[in-house]
Amino acid sequence: LRTSPRLLCAATQQKNTGQNLEEDQSQSQNEQKVEPSSAEKLLAEEKAKLEEQLKEVTEKYKRALADAENVRQRSQKLVEEAKLYGIQSFCKDLLEVADILEKATESVPKEEIKDENPHLKSLYEGLVMTEMQIQKVFKKHGLLRLNPVGAKFDPYEHEALFHAPVEGQEPGTIALVSKIGYKLHGRTLRPALVGVVKDA
Repeated sequence: LRTSPRLLCAATQQKNTGQNLEEDQSQSQNEQKVEPSSAEKLLAEEKAKLEEQLKEVTEKYKRALADAENVRQRSQKLVEEAKLYGIQSFCKDLLEVADILEKATESVPKEEIKDENPHLKSLYEGLVMTEMQIQKVFKKHGLLRLNPVGAKFDPYEHEALFHAPVEGQEPGTIALVSKIGYKLHGRTLRPALVGVVKDA
């Protein structure tokens, strides 16, 4: 059997066409492979940028939350202090009244307080009761007396008027209180004016 040259030519042409088709397909597949990789690269870059931005925004958000919490705590502390110490100036003014009452009761001679002298006795008792009542009111509002005779000198609570040697007392202790001091909720409102023992 002889194959005609025409048939051979047609077969070769078909074979070549098939090869060309396969080459075209493989080439288009290679191009498709190249294209997604460049798109993936762009997406990866975009993703990295977005992640970086998210990280920055998260950090800023956390800092803003922390700042807001600090401001809230400071404001709360200021409000609490205002509640406690808002009456400070009023208390200072009342201390002068308490001092005058104390001096008035001290100035009355004890030997004169007798039943034979009813007016002076009732006046004195009224002064003592008023003084006791004002001290109760002070205590109720957190205002406490500082009468530190015999205590160690503390510059935060006492103000030294003088230093003098005193027999039988340890140096640095308070020998005399010239003016009573006061504390409001643990904070010194008025230091006690004192005389301090020093070395002989």
